[in-house]
Amino acid sequence: MFAQDVKAVLFDLDGTLIDSAPDLGAAADKMRTDRGLPSLPLDRYRPMAGAGARGMLGVAFGMTPEHPDFPAMREEFFRNYESCMTQRTYAFEGVAQMIAALVDQGVPWGVVTNKSMRFTGPLTKGMTLFSTARTVVGGDSTPHAKPHPAPLLEAARQVDVCPTKCIYVGDDMRDVLAGKAAGMGTVAATYGYLGSVDVKDWGADRHIEAPMALLSLLQFRQAA
Repeated sequence: MFAQDVKAVLFDLDGTLIDSAPDLGAAADKMRTDRGLPSLPLDRYRPMAGAGARGMLGVAFGMTPEHPDFPAMREEFFRNYESCMTQRTYAFEGVAQMIAALVDQGVPWGVVTNKSMRFTGPLTKGMTLFSTARTVVGGDSTPHAKPHPAPLLEAARQVDVCPTKCIYVGDDMRDVLAGKAAGMGTVAATYGYLGSVDVKDWGADRHIEAPMALLSLLQFRQAA
């Protein structure tokens, strides 16, 4: 059975464990206001939060990576984000309880994200939620990022669990593709930035509409 085989749980970061859209949006919006442009509401930025700088600059300026100014604008965005990335970011409701239950059950857990360690390291060190994480693998921790399986395989190695005994929980199709390529069970989290996106075509083994639903999936008894 799916639940009986799980010895470790790995998670995507943005949109799965934490809502970083407010800080990502603020970093891009500051670039607008610094140029005398009107501020945009968070609702404009939120749907593209999972796309990082590309998504934020696309919303703020209609800019694509092909634009000649994109590298310089991206670095400006990065500097803005570094200065504010834990000011408004928070764990989704139920995530802290879910993580506490995994720890209570003795199940190692970790993070595998495409966010570079330039940001992932300070962010996870700055939030107590991640104090029990056994591994944190960023987008540049291995030669390949998701949907390549390399980051997930590295995380499994670090927690010393066979990949086939791990599950990977994420809110993007690339998470499911990476998990399947690594031989892991896959869980699509539908509560983050997805909105009206239909995840059925992703081919995930399971879907959860709230973080605490993972406990039922793993047949963990929730604390009273």
